Amino acid sequence: MPLPKAELHLHIEGTLEPELAFRLAERNGVRLPYADTEELRAAYRFEDLQSFLDLYYELMAVLRTERDFADLADAYLARAAAQGVRHAEIFFDPQAHLARGVAMDTVVEGLWRALGSSERNHGVSTRLIMCFLRDESAESALRTLEAARSHLDRITGVGLDSAEVGHPPVKFRAVYEAAAALGLRRVAHAGEEGPPEYIAEALDVLGAERIDHGLRCLEDPALVERLVRERIPLTLCPLSNVRLRAVDALTEHPLPALLDAGLMCTVNSDDPAYFGGYVGDTFDAVREALGLTEDRLRELARNSFLASFLEDDEERRGRYLAEVDAYTFE
Repeated sequence: MPLPKAELHLHIEGTLEPELAFRLAERNGVRLPYADTEELRAAYRFEDLQSFLDLYYELMAVLRTERDFADLADAYLARAAAQGVRHAEIFFDPQAHLARGVAMDTVVEGLWRALGSSERNHGVSTRLIMCFLRDESAESALRTLEAARSHLDRITGVGLDSAEVGHPPVKFRAVYEAAAALGLRRVAHAGEEGPPEYIAEALDVLGAERIDHGLRCLEDPALVERLVRERIPLTLCPLSNVRLRAVDALTEHPLPALLDAGLMCTVNSDDPAYFGGYVGDTFDAVREALGLTEDRLRELARNSFLASFLEDDEERRGRYLAEVDAYTFE
C-alpha cells in the first residue's frame, strides 16, 4: 500500500502516454509523425523546456472530443490512485486547445466526465486549475478567463505555465486580478528556469498562494526566509527538473536543502508520461537518490494535503492527514 498523498502539480495533457496518443489518433483520423509507440517514446528525450514543449503541443492534436479528454483524465486518475494519490489538483491548458478549434466546453465537460466520478471510481478527490500560457499574450489570457466563466463551478483556480524566461509574472497582473475578483485560487510556475525575482513577483503581483517549482529560491536567502515565514508551498517536480536539465542529476536535487531550510515542499510528477514517472514513482526515486528518511517522506505527504485547496472541506483534509500519520512504511 503506497503512502497516501496529494498531487498538486500535474498537467493533464502531460499524462498522454504514447499508447493512448496512438489510440486517440486512430479514433480521430490524426496522423502522427511517428511509426509506432516505440519511436514516439524515443522522442521523449529533451534538451530543455522548449524542446519538451514542442512535442507536448504537437501531440495535443489527438485530443478532439469530450470523450478524448475524459479518457485522458480517467487514465491518469487510475494510475494516480494505484500510487497512493488521494487528492489531485489538476492543471489544464485551454489556450492550447482553443487555438486548435477545440471549444472550452469540450475540454471542461470532457475532463469533468472523469473528475466528477473520480471519487466513486478511483477514491480520489479532485480540483481543476486552469492555466494560462505565459508565452501567449495577456489579452489572450483575459479572453480565456472570460470563456471559462460558465464553468467556474468546476474550476477552483488559475495558474501560469509554459515557457518561463522572458515572460515575467507581471505580464499577467490584470488576469490574476480578474480571477481573484471571481473568487478563484491562484498559483503560478516560477523559479524553474526563470530567476528568483519571478517567485517574488508571482507572490506580490499575482497574489500566488502556491509556487509551482520554485527551486531557484535558494539563490536568494531573503526570499527563502519569506517563503518559510509565510508558509508558501512549493510544488516541486524532481524527475521533471532532471529531464529538462534544470538539475544535472537526481542525486543533486536541492529538495533536502529546501526541506532543511524549513520550506513547505511537496513532490509531484508534472508531466509524468514525458518525464519518466508518476508521483509514487517520484517519491520512490527521491527516497533512493536523496536518502530521504521515513520522517521526511511523511512530511512531504503531510505537506501535500496541507498545501491543497481543501479549505472548503477541512474534514476531508483531516481524514487524509490521519491516513498519513497512521501509515506504516514497508
